[in-house]
Amino acid sequence: MSNREVVILSVGGVRFVTRASTLQRFPESRLARMLNDDDQEFKLVNGEFFVDRDGTLFSYIMDFLRTLQVSLPTDFSDYQRLQREAEFYGLYPLADLLSQEHLLKPRLEILEVRFSLQEMQAFFRVFGSCSASVETLAEQITLFTGQQSGQSWNSPFPSQKPLVPLPLERPSHHDIVFQCGTDYSAGDRFVARYVSIKPDNRKLINGTNVLGLLLDTLLKDGFRLLSTRTVSSEEKVECYSFERLRRPPGLAVTLSQSPGSSGAAQAKRSQVQKGK
Repeated sequence: MSNREVVILSVGGVRFVTRASTLQRFPESRLARMLNDDDQEFKLVNGEFFVDRDGTLFSYIMDFLRTLQVSLPTDFSDYQRLQREAEFYGLYPLADLLSQEHLLKPRLEILEVRFSLQEMQAFFRVFGSCSASVETLAEQITLFTGQQSGQSWNSPFPSQKPLVPLPLERPSHHDIVFQCGTDYSAGDRFVARYVSIKPDNRKLINGTNVLGLLLDTLLKDGFRLLSTRTVSSEEKVECYSFERLRRPPGLAVTLSQSPGSSGAAQAKRSQVQKGK
């Protein structure tokens, strides 16, 4: 039976099809022993192994066996039940990872956008509780500058002269500061600052348009608008507050390949996704 390449399991009535090598990732587990008819809990019926356990939770166990990573939905809450299932199958590295529930739960992330208009210029400050998200947003935003003649900030088209990229201001890992619009220079010349936010390729000079594109980008990235308020009516500063549930860094298992290890696994935390 251990030479069979494809194995069919019925777990609580839910059918799974997988490779024998996947079930043998952890040779000491009951799933590996099942293939050698070495576990009475599993009944072979019409060519399928049957076990009376939770089929829904077993799908996460199969995902772990295939990837050696724990990746759970944002709204998942049955950590203790899944840990119990892992222990039943003898997958103690998985059970060990699930015991670190605080590392697996999604974390609430807060992001705030402050926007102010001053004559023909608009000023932005973005603060985020997660530095990785702020870094990702900073990589999407590009600033450009150039001198123009006789154009206001409402001009929809940038000057034909080449625009020069500008670096974003980063007061800290949690902040982004930038501005757009036109600033009077000398004579009829203006210094113009444009903002582009990927994946949109437009170079926008109007602060209201930039604000709309920035808020739309955050909403598409999974943020939810919590509130809008005026921080300072005199300085015309508006504040937009967002939140989203952020997946924590993934937890993974490293299989030991040392001689005589019998494929034993060592559970340890590794960062599968960026996050701080």
